[in-house]
Parts: sequence; C-alpha cells; structure tokens
Amino acid sequence: MMESLPSRTALVTSLMRALHSRFDPFPLFNDPWGDRLVSEAERERMTARILARMDEDTRGRALRTPASVLDEFLLTNTALPGVVIRSRYAEDALREAAMRGIKQYVLIGAGLDSFVLRRPAFSDALTIFEIDHPATQTMKIQRIKECGMSLPPSVHFVAADLANEDLVSVLNRSHFRPDEKAFFSWLGVSVYLTRQANLATLRSVAACGARGSELVFTYVDQAEFAPNTSRSPHNENAKVVAQIGEPWISGFYPDEIVDDLARVGLNLVEDLDGKAMWERYRGANTTLGHPPATLHIALARVGK
Repeated sequence: MMESLPSRTALVTSLMRALHSRFDPFPLFNDPWGDRLVSEAERERMTARILARMDEDTRGRALRTPASVLDEFLLTNTALPGVVIRSRYAEDALREAAMRGIKQYVLIGAGLDSFVLRRPAFSDALTIFEIDHPATQTMKIQRIKECGMSLPPSVHFVAADLANEDLVSVLNRSHFRPDEKAFFSWLGVSVYLTRQANLATLRSVAACGARGSELVFTYVDQAEFAPNTSRSPHNENAKVVAQIGEPWISGFYPDEIVDDLARVGLNLVEDLDGKAMWERYRGANTTLGHPPATLHIALARVGK
C-alpha cells in the first residue's frame, strides 16, 4: 500500500460485505454500513479501473448500465465468499468470547470494518481498539463523521504502521489492558506481509494478550506461492491487487501451522480451509459460492 493512500483492498472488501447483505436472500452477515463508508468518488475510481480492463465489446455492453458495473464485478468476484465468511466466523467467535467474559476487542488492520457502527447487543461491555495504517484510518474516521455518526468512548482508534512498529508498542500507547483477556481479529492481512512480519505479529499477540486471549486470523496456503503454479482460483485476484500496489507476499503451510503458532506462544483451536468454511455455514441457505480451498481461517488461543 502506498503510504499516503488508504488501502484499496479495504475499500473493496467493505463494499463486498454490504453488497452481500443487500443481494443475498439469506445473508450470512448484515453490514448496512459497508458501502456508506466508501465515498462516491472512490466508487467512480473503482468503476473506471474495472472498465479499463475490459475489451472494447465488453466495455460497450457494460456502459449500457454503468451503475451496475461495480456491483456486478464485486458480486461475481471469487474473493467475495471468503470476505463474507471470515467476517461472520470472526464475529461468531467474538460473541462466544464475550459470553465467557472477554471485554477487549482488538482489530488489527481494521480497514473499513463496521463493527463499531453496528454494535450487536453482545458487544455492549466491549472496549474496542481499531489499529490500522494512518491513511486508511484517517479516511475511515472522516467517513464516519460525514455519515453523521459519533462513537462512544469505548471505541479507540490507534493509528499505526505495523511495518515499522510492533503491536506491543502500539497497544502500550493506548488504553489496552494487558492484564485482561482480549479477542484479536486479523483478517485479510497476512497475505500482504512477509513470513517474518507475520510471525512477529503473531508473537506480539501472544506477548500482549493475557492467558486465554484469542485470535482469529486468515491466511493463504503457502503452496499458492510455489513457482509455476496456476494459483487458481486466487490467480486473478492476486493479479488485480498487485496492479493496485498491494501484492500478495506470503502464506503458511497448513500442516505446519500448529508448530508455527506454538513457537510464538499460541495454541491452535481450529483451522478451516475454504471448503470447511463453506460447510460450516451452508445450512444458512446463503447463495455464496465456495471460498478458494487454499484460503484458511484459524482460531488460536494465548497459552502462556
């Protein structure tokens, strides 16, 4: 991500959550704020980039209904199921954690996550910490104000570039209480970081989270990065995000994730690949397709 610009993938995933909420007859996730947090100017820029990648005939057909170009692109994108399911899974796990008495929620790389605006009833006692790059966070705060919303004092925005500052240091300059258990979410981020940076973040979660704290995070199977692989169906999405300056960099090997987590002080509770993610929620009658099999979501617990 360019330092002075908000994350474009954060904008896209926010729109995906909102579109799923509106278009799926049985949505897994209700996010009425996802598109309101993205300005009209940003939507126009996205539409222009989509049209620019089309051949002349396809572009001509698309321009007959220009208002639907962006929606159609996002609703048919292979990344959509994973974006929606990871949000639902994380909030299901957060709800269970809150019922067990966890009262701190830390969103690492929060992007345009709208939890602080939706605030389901189970979250009334939560103190929430949103951590993200200053460019993305500044834009989000401005959009919240433009929507006429104010947030309670239990919500804390902590601007940080985690490429240059570790999570422990970031939380140390906030109201975070390291002696109390917390729930951490880290969604859609690890694929954009080096293995070293990913392990450092996981180690920081274990270091600043009291015993029994939990973390939900996503990762991509490292096999996706092997030479001469088609990287399908992730291939097109990987190309697109690389073109906008947010290339995929690394993943984890699923058969090594238990050991990787143990080495940094975390115990794996559950690890679902794309197929298992879909199986978990298929009974809800959603029209979502399968997330790519190489996409994973994992739940881990601080075991120190």
